Amino acid sequence: MISDDTIQRLEDVRAAIAHAAALADRPAASVTLIAVSKTHPAEAIVPLLDAGQRAFGENRVAEAAAKWPALRARYAGVTLHLIGQLQSNKADEAVALFDAIHAVDRPSLVAALGRAMDAAGRRPDCFVQVNIGEEPQKGGCAIADLPALLAQAREVGLPVAGLMCLPPADVEPAPYFALLAKLARDHGLAQLSMGMSGDYPTAVTIGATHVRVGSALFGVREA
Repeated sequence: MISDDTIQRLEDVRAAIAHAAALADRPAASVTLIAVSKTHPAEAIVPLLDAGQRAFGENRVAEAAAKWPALRARYAGVTLHLIGQLQSNKADEAVALFDAIHAVDRPSLVAALGRAMDAAGRRPDCFVQVNIGEEPQKGGCAIADLPALLAQAREVGLPVAGLMCLPPADVEPAPYFALLAKLARDHGLAQLSMGMSGDYPTAVTIGATHVRVGSALFGVREA
């Protein structure tokens, strides 16, 4: 049954986070597990909600808007995290729907989010995405551009909680996580959104405060 399988996977992921946190002499509670529910229907999400999971990640505004109002009406305390790239023209909708935005990566988006937050009187936490592996096909600001983007974000009133990254695939992620952690320290930022299903224990040992886990919770989707 999907319910039983999902609950077991959730317990396994929580245990792996707790073990990694202990290795780093951190409390497990210092790590927020974001269940990446993108592309999954409500019936696949409900078992996690029933088991007490409350932080979820979506990568499209429209998909989240279709799924989550009804689920939030049934389950108190849900926090929604936008983990995908955000178009500037969707800033108003994102600010209204999400509690945290993890892919703030360019000046035009910073400006759009600033206007949207001023208009809505609502200020979701923001993570600035860094292109930590300098990969042209990926989003994220260049490391060299990070100081200027952070300055702009603070100037327009974005609540910058921390940094986010997606390390290069198929290589050891630890050096990239360590670099992001150093950048966060250098800029006085306490939170790190890093680590996914294949590498979240490593991210936790290096300081991740938010891990974005999809397939390890929901199973691998068939092609």
